[in-house]
Parts: sequence; C-alpha cells; structure tokens
Amino acid sequence: MARKLTKALRGKRRWIGCLVKGFSSRSQLEDFLQELPVKLYDFSDGKCILSVRLEDYQAVREALQDGRVISISSSGKIRLVRQRLEIERKPRKR
Repeated sequence: MARKLTKALRGKRRWIGCLVKGFSSRSQLEDFLQELPVKLYDFSDGKCILSVRLEDYQAVREALQDGRVISISSSGKIRLVRQRLEIERKPRKR
C-alpha cells in the first residue's frame, strides 16, 4: 500500500513579494513572467506575490534583481509577505 502524502513530503515553496513597473493588467504580467518557473498569486497597485518552488528559488531571486519586476521580500509564509507589502487578503469565494 502506498504511503500517505503528508505535509512534510509535499513540495516546498517560497513566496516572493515584488514591485512591478509598467504593467496595467494581470495578463500582461503573466506573459512577462512566462519564462520563469513561477506562479503569479496576487497582483494589485504595482505589487505582486509570486509562488516559487524551493528548488528554483535562488535562480528566480537572481533573475528578479532588476528590471520591470523587482523582488523586495520573500518568505515561506504568504501571510508575512502580504504583511510586508501591505496587501489585504481577498475573501474566499464560496
């Protein structure tokens, strides 16, 4: 019988908070980030939060040092990144 996939065995991720310049819509930003192994999580008021696998974290941080998307904060907990960027949590749709 297969082992149950516990929290410790799941893939780890990091959350990166970024300042964004020159993007008016979420789809434009997603197109720009298409080359990086990231998932756009939040986007509002010139700020965004990206989800990155732990294995890809260092390469993504180096890629986001300068340019139109600049990394300013990161953590293993999205709550902390939202706090630092002062982004409000959107209510869940039920």
